[in-house]
Amino acid sequence: MTTMNARATAAGLLAVAFTVLGVVPADAAEGLPSAPTPEQAASAPGTLDTLSRFFARDGALTRGAAAPRVDGASVPVRVLSPDFVAGKPGAPVARVEFRASRAVASDGQKASLWTVKQPGGGWQVVNIATGDDEIRYAELGHGFVFREPQIDAWYVLRGAKVLPLDEDAVRAVGRGGTSLAAYRERVVRAYGDKLPGSSYARRGVAGGYDEPAPRETPAVAAVGVGAGLALALTAALTLRRRRGTRRP
Repeated sequence: MTTMNARATAAGLLAVAFTVLGVVPADAAEGLPSAPTPEQAASAPGTLDTLSRFFARDGALTRGAAAPRVDGASVPVRVLSPDFVAGKPGAPVARVEFRASRAVASDGQKASLWTVKQPGGGWQVVNIATGDDEIRYAELGHGFVFREPQIDAWYVLRGAKVLPLDEDAVRAVGRGGTSLAAYRERVVRAYGDKLPGSSYARRGVAGGYDEPAPRETPAVAAVGVGAGLALALTAALTLRRRRGTRRP
């Protein structure tokens, strides 16, 4: 199964995301603050300092000139649910795995700040990813927007119909979309044998719902991310996202 995105983070997998994506270096990932709300965590001074380093990483501008700011409120990011694929009664097609905030640099670069609720309360930034797809598609869909990470496709659920928001989704369900029942049949065919506990998952093959062991990388700060986030996002660790080239 082809994977089109390496924008993932989870406890024990954060280092993999940094290596595959080329996002925040290990030293910059440490010490990101927690706060009562996602917006406060995203706009905290420590986060903004890390963003300055992030936006300056390719030499496009200096760290001092980056002047990052957080633009608007955070949005929930929903990911295709393994329970839906497995046919669990009452399971929604997707579930919220984290919240994302848009960060903007002085030269127009954009990034997405991923925040996760911590066990002890409050929210913490656990990843910074190039571009602002999470927020952009949430704004475009105006509703129950979700992502199928295995093919990097974005959809919006309208009643019992799944409608595409990008070209990857169009290739999957057509420009007119499909019914929720037909969509479930499609994802069952694609991923039904790759759920947790399957022989596919036990082999540790990247691209399904398994959780492969992380590659050896410099140590980074481990963050308390739920098992659900690790499960749903590790499917997106194979190929680097084509950022800045795709529009809905």
